[in-house]
Amino acid sequence: MVSTEKPHSAKSRRILAAVLIFITLAALGWIVFHSMGAQSSRQTRANTPVPAVLATAQKGDITITERELGTVTPLANITVRTQINGQLQQVAFQEGQIVQAGDFLAQIDPRPYQTALEQAEGSLKRDEALLAEAQIDLERYRKLVAQDSISKQQFDTQASLVEQYEGAVETDQGQIDSDKLNLIYCHVTAPVTGRVGLRQVDAGNYVQTSDTNGLVVLTQLQPITVIFTLPEDDLPAVMKRLSMGAELQTIAYDRTESTKLATGKLISTDSEIDPTTGTIKLRAEFDNQDNVLFPNQFVNIELLVDTLHDAIIVPSAAIQRGAPGTYVYLVKDDNTVSVRPVKLGPVQGESVAVTDGLAVGDKVVVDGADKLRDGAKITLPDDTPSSKPDSKGHSHHRSNP
Repeated sequence: MVSTEKPHSAKSRRILAAVLIFITLAALGWIVFHSMGAQSSRQTRANTPVPAVLATAQKGDITITERELGTVTPLANITVRTQINGQLQQVAFQEGQIVQAGDFLAQIDPRPYQTALEQAEGSLKRDEALLAEAQIDLERYRKLVAQDSISKQQFDTQASLVEQYEGAVETDQGQIDSDKLNLIYCHVTAPVTGRVGLRQVDAGNYVQTSDTNGLVVLTQLQPITVIFTLPEDDLPAVMKRLSMGAELQTIAYDRTESTKLATGKLISTDSEIDPTTGTIKLRAEFDNQDNVLFPNQFVNIELLVDTLHDAIIVPSAAIQRGAPGTYVYLVKDDNTVSVRPVKLGPVQGESVAVTDGLAVGDKVVVDGADKLRDGAKITLPDDTPSSKPDSKGHSHHRSNP
């Protein structure tokens, strides 16, 4: 078979193949060169000391606290109502006034009830006179029936009449007591010490026991309580402390958690856990002498459950999280670091208790840990002082990071 391929076409293909081989070899060389350069650069960076800030593990006390949202709730919030019907003659309080238990609040027209009392007293005198007469006759009949001068039936009838008059006297006395009570009800007084709100009715109106709004709302402010909820998982620790007779301190903060409002104590817990939320209600009491807590106000409550004494404490910034779980970069004497797994306890402010993994005096990295690895070398900037944990800082919450 005779080839029809032209000589110059075969030569062109050989040249093209040679060019492609050259380009491929050049590309491979470039990749190898840069790979070796990158590896060399990484090795250089790995051997370069990393600036870091250290802290020393210290021994101290750390508080176990709960931080929850609560609502200020008065111990007594009473709608003062009239217990009788009548015309309101006088309102004796100023809106917003602080009143003491027993203070005069309002006067209802007592005249109808005074008249009823006088009528009842008149009826009592009449029935007492009838009773006395009937008793005299009964004694007379007793002698006559003994002499067989009158029938036994006549004596029994008189004895029954005496009992009727005795009942009438008792009824009259009950009516007198009722009328005297109504006169007391005409003079409305404060049932507890507290602040009166806006009056619900003005003098001159006819008030009735069926009025839904009453006369005024009286709220006890001193002492006052805050009701807040606690997760059921944290309840056993609280109940354990209460069963030991401990008084658990509570602190109320404003909405922004920046201002401390009052200090009080936990006084009671609810009788059951809410199954829909998995929480239980607790009540804390505050003296509120300066009236900074107001009914229905939302506050942040900090409950001091317990204090962990002689704990090993490090700054929370030293705690890292990754494959080993929670760990720290422990600094060795040669300024290299090693990964040290730790177990954490309660958190207080910017500090955390370490229950296992560290000893007092161990140095850990608190800044610069993002550039470290196990075995890396560190350097301490001269112008950056070492951080120290705050063993007495303000407690914000209880958790195990």
